[in-house]
Amino acid sequence: MSKRNVLFVASTGGHLNELMQLKDIFNKYDFNLITEKTKSNMYLKDMYKNRVYYLTYGTKDHPLSYPFKLLYNCFKSLYLYLKIHPDYIVTTGVHTAGPICCIGKIFGTKIIYIETFANMTSKTITGRLLYPIADKFIVQWESMKEIYPKATYGGWIF
Repeated sequence: MSKRNVLFVASTGGHLNELMQLKDIFNKYDFNLITEKTKSNMYLKDMYKNRVYYLTYGTKDHPLSYPFKLLYNCFKSLYLYLKIHPDYIVTTGVHTAGPICCIGKIFGTKIIYIETFANMTSKTITGRLLYPIADKFIVQWESMKEIYPKATYGGWIF
């Protein structure tokens, strides 16, 4: 029996740190990892060789360049999705997650979203976007079940 093809996706920083808490399960799957290209996470290429792909780093703090970087990342996400064609996408979110999860949903991929540990009382933008389309929406705080009633409380991944 072949392993399930799972794509793990997170923006750089805290979201990637949360996702990397799951690294012990990566090898249970035919996995790939997508994040943003920054100096702080280039080590991933050494750890996971040809299983890591990078999107362009961009934040909303740069309102003039962000829309162009986001658009570029949408097209690159489509390319990577078609190349990898995962059965599942597991993500902890932010701008890298939205486009590829929407693309995946269109093509029938199962979406597993883990809402960030940082939010105990409010929705994230990515959470708002992905809650309606996620096949499994996991929160790390019981209090978040009030905000996302169909979510599963999974506890902390730290």
